[in-house]
Amino acid sequence: CITNFMSDNLKRKTINGLMWNTINNLTTRGINFALGLLLARLLSPDDYGLIAMITVFTAILSVFIDSGMSNALVRKSNRTEADYSTVFYFNLAVSCFIYIIMFIAAPFIADFYSMPQLTLLTRVLTIGIVFGALGGIQGTVMNINLDFKTPAKISVFTMLVSGMTGIFFAFCGYGVWALVIQSLTATVLSTLGKIYFVRWWPRAPFSKESFKDLFGFSSKLLASWLISSIYENMYTMVIGKFFSASQLGLYSRAQSLAQFPSSNATGVLQSVTYPVLSKLQNDDLRLANNYRKMLRLSAYIIFPLMIGLAFVSDAFIRFVLTDKWIGSIGYLQIICFAFMWYPLHAINLNLLQVKGRSDLFLRLEIIKRVLGVFTLCITIPLGLTVMCYGSVVMSFVALFINTYYTGKLIHVGFLKQLSDLFPILINCIIMGGVCYLVQLPFEHHGVRLLLAIVTGVIYYLGSSFIGRSNELSEVLELIKQK
Repeated sequence: CITNFMSDNLKRKTINGLMWNTINNLTTRGINFALGLLLARLLSPDDYGLIAMITVFTAILSVFIDSGMSNALVRKSNRTEADYSTVFYFNLAVSCFIYIIMFIAAPFIADFYSMPQLTLLTRVLTIGIVFGALGGIQGTVMNINLDFKTPAKISVFTMLVSGMTGIFFAFCGYGVWALVIQSLTATVLSTLGKIYFVRWWPRAPFSKESFKDLFGFSSKLLASWLISSIYENMYTMVIGKFFSASQLGLYSRAQSLAQFPSSNATGVLQSVTYPVLSKLQNDDLRLANNYRKMLRLSAYIIFPLMIGLAFVSDAFIRFVLTDKWIGSIGYLQIICFAFMWYPLHAINLNLLQVKGRSDLFLRLEIIKRVLGVFTLCITIPLGLTVMCYGSVVMSFVALFINTYYTGKLIHVGFLKQLSDLFPILINCIIMGGVCYLVQLPFEHHGVRLLLAIVTGVIYYLGSSFIGRSNELSEVLELIKQK
């Protein structure tokens, strides 16, 4: 009876945690997205380009701050106060060390990009790294307790206040400093919120034994995250070096717009598909059937969003962000076709983990990164637009690579997956064409945008209903159950 109670209690906590985690991701990213659009109307592409040049270095170095120690702490069942305190001291020491590195390196970063103003910007912006480390353990404690409701509240409050602060300073003419102030405000508020709700402070000295035990697990995560972080920020670094700050700002804005639907879908899919598929790991037939069903459902949701965004990007950019962002339209149209495959990458990689083949996971990551760097080197001399096309090609190649072992493990390879997704893809392309055609008779960008969205939704849902789409039925059933 006690076991059943504990099982039901854990299940209830898990479901509640997943719900609040999803709400947290969608709400905070939605608020950040909306406030980002307002800021983009007040600031210039140059402002965003300057910040992007700095965040390349901070994003890579920040991997070392936690180094996977929090994950190791969550995984450990017999945690002690020495474990918590050791991770706290480690995070704080590494963050201070990274800030010193960035402070000293600031003039060299400015010389690298030939942007003198980056020296002061770097030294001020990276102060947030130290503040963020002060609340790292408190966030880990909430994760351990499956408390996702509290961080959701903190995130929403933080995003609203910091976003409005950034908008205020941008309206007052502070330019790029409005983005710096927004970032620092968000970091400080988030840290204070974690400290307030989780009344924890280190009460034990640093323990070499605890560090050795935790780092033995986290070091493997650190290596993987570092490779991934360097690769993901490589495009930004290259564009900042070989092109102007304005072009980097335009590219960064296009990338963030394309990432919004794609990253949200990927995050939700990774959190849902892994535990579901794990329950079927010993039944290959059921695993394959459910796996294919998840792929189709994912494509049914993400394909129309990304293709629709590509076909309305002109009206969207001109109406929402104003004409000063026109240069990002072409980049956005191309990048959408790269990011549309990302949720499918996530499901394919989840299958390898379900089957316990982390060795294949790492092997695929190394192969894809090498090919990605090779593609980047080829496309750099050909211009930024060609680099975007290169990312599309690389995304499709990555899908082929990811599905190679899927075909070996459960006999659902590249061709079988494409055959499942092809009808959805064709229907979405037709939908995109319809969205484009209905805009032609009109000149007002707001009218074009609204008409294209309404027409696209009606066509897609109507064609799904007429074609008796199984995916539409599943989506409606999920909504009904929720």
